[in-house]
Amino acid sequence: MGEYQVDESKIWFGPKSGWPDEVPKNIDFPHRTLGEQLREAAQKWPDAKAMWFLNQTMTFRELDRHVDALATALTELGFKKGDVIAMLLPNSFQYVIGYYGITRMGGIVSGMNPTYKPNEILHQLKTIGATGLIVLDALYEEMVAPIRDKTDIRLIIGTNVADFLPWVKRTLGKLLGKVPKGNLPGDALQLKDLLAGPIAPPKVDIDPVVDPATYIMTGGTTGVPKAAVLTHFNCVSNAIQARTWLYKVEPGSGDVGILPLFHSFAMTTVMNLSVAIGTMMILFPRPPKMDEYIPTLLRVGPEKGSAMPGAEILFQKMADYLEEHPEYKITNKLSLCVSGAGPLHRHVQEKFEKVTGARLVEGYGLTESTPVVSASPFWPKGERRTGTIGLPFPGTEWRIVDKTDSSNDLGVGSGPEDTEHIGEIAVAGPQVMKGYLNKPDETAETIVEMDGKKWLLTGDIGFMDESGQVTILDRKKQLIKYKGYSVFPKEVESFIGMNEHVSEVAVAGLPDKETGEIIKAWVVLKESSKGKITEEELLAWAKKSMTHYKVPRQIEFRDELPKSLVGKVLRRILQEDDPIWKTAQAEKASKNADGNGAKDA
Repeated sequence: MGEYQVDESKIWFGPKSGWPDEVPKNIDFPHRTLGEQLREAAQKWPDAKAMWFLNQTMTFRELDRHVDALATALTELGFKKGDVIAMLLPNSFQYVIGYYGITRMGGIVSGMNPTYKPNEILHQLKTIGATGLIVLDALYEEMVAPIRDKTDIRLIIGTNVADFLPWVKRTLGKLLGKVPKGNLPGDALQLKDLLAGPIAPPKVDIDPVVDPATYIMTGGTTGVPKAAVLTHFNCVSNAIQARTWLYKVEPGSGDVGILPLFHSFAMTTVMNLSVAIGTMMILFPRPPKMDEYIPTLLRVGPEKGSAMPGAEILFQKMADYLEEHPEYKITNKLSLCVSGAGPLHRHVQEKFEKVTGARLVEGYGLTESTPVVSASPFWPKGERRTGTIGLPFPGTEWRIVDKTDSSNDLGVGSGPEDTEHIGEIAVAGPQVMKGYLNKPDETAETIVEMDGKKWLLTGDIGFMDESGQVTILDRKKQLIKYKGYSVFPKEVESFIGMNEHVSEVAVAGLPDKETGEIIKAWVVLKESSKGKITEEELLAWAKKSMTHYKVPRQIEFRDELPKSLVGKVLRRILQEDDPIWKTAQAEKASKNADGNGAKDA
């Protein structure tokens, strides 16, 4: 069994948390592989629906059989324990089969973003050392063919998104051009052929705590993406933690998969959680429009309700659509929902809960923690306060440490003005990654040993209140230094977001010779407010509403903000696209060139 136990003496698991009796306070984390987790699900719920995709369903027994077939085929093709196989696939039956098939035979799986450009795919393939690739045929020619010769890929396995549809629908769909398809190289094998082969999965000695299950690329919002090494124990434990938190989600219910499965958020809260509970994954190959999604949920969503993880923008769009279309009654179709990848605002939370009857809370995590660390409580007695990231998952400990000395525990604070108790969030638990692949220095900077445990330094800055709940102020690397003042972008965003005309806002620092950095805000106005307020007028409002050193020097209106596939605003892209940033970088490059020239001379 795992070494992590919930400490009931911790204040956040005491009476103030309102922890319900039906939720176990102490849980064990078994040393179990992902393959064993799926096998157990297939034995418990063989005929239950494991997945829905393109109006087809697959039971846990069928899923387990396909996984066995793929594990057998990969072994016969010469792949062995520790080999890395990448997948360039959307959410689909094939993705789930590939993920569990690769890990069952001892391989290491790494999902890739289907919207990547060829050079981004090349970077990931080289970083993880992949020798195999499972790819959607429609993506191969544009995204993989141009860079294949630069990789170590020795075998490509192709699949079409409609491979699991009935023959008639599949054939007609391709003829009518409704199913995307593309050409594969002549040496590619077909996934559907491999799944039709013999079943004799290898018996592989996998140590769940030591052996990697997946390499997941970090977001790259603050630098070049790295590969986080997550073990079987990490993945299984985080699914068990999520299962405990979502205590009202039970076998036979659903789990909506709009988030991409290659991302750690969906990997845990959709795929691995569904296997741990016995729920049906409702998979969408791309984020659907609301007029497509809502009728689908009404039609295929189990009567027991469904969990749904997502970014705030998803819940906001759902709430707006359902308010505009009261004819859709989805009460009981959703149960417990978690918003991640950014803050959840109270007006979105309350509106969503009102029109759906579901409960929505904010969660927090990062790729390096598989990814979920915490969430606000679902239970009625809990202290569910907007603005905090809630309580740590069972088996998880956290503390606030000094940004420059992680051994210095800063303890409990009283608020954002209590600067002595503001520091970096550190996390320990069974979900903390093994490290960054082939990057020992970066690993040593991120994971430190304290009290005989591995602590992950998250890079997020915040404070902890007396009930154990944590409020994030911002990222350590995104802190703005203006005339010696420390300014948190998130705080400025919150102030500007209070303006009645503002729909979305992002804030970041830009280099400035006089002040160190200046503050800039990029703003998306509400549709009803366009033309009613200017950038200058919003800036004047900000000057009246905020202390002087937090006021942006510039405000720029935009039609939209750049976001990741899970909905996180990408401040770095806004920074690097700004003329001030580009000018500063050009000057820096010029100085470096002059310096090197003088040195060479």
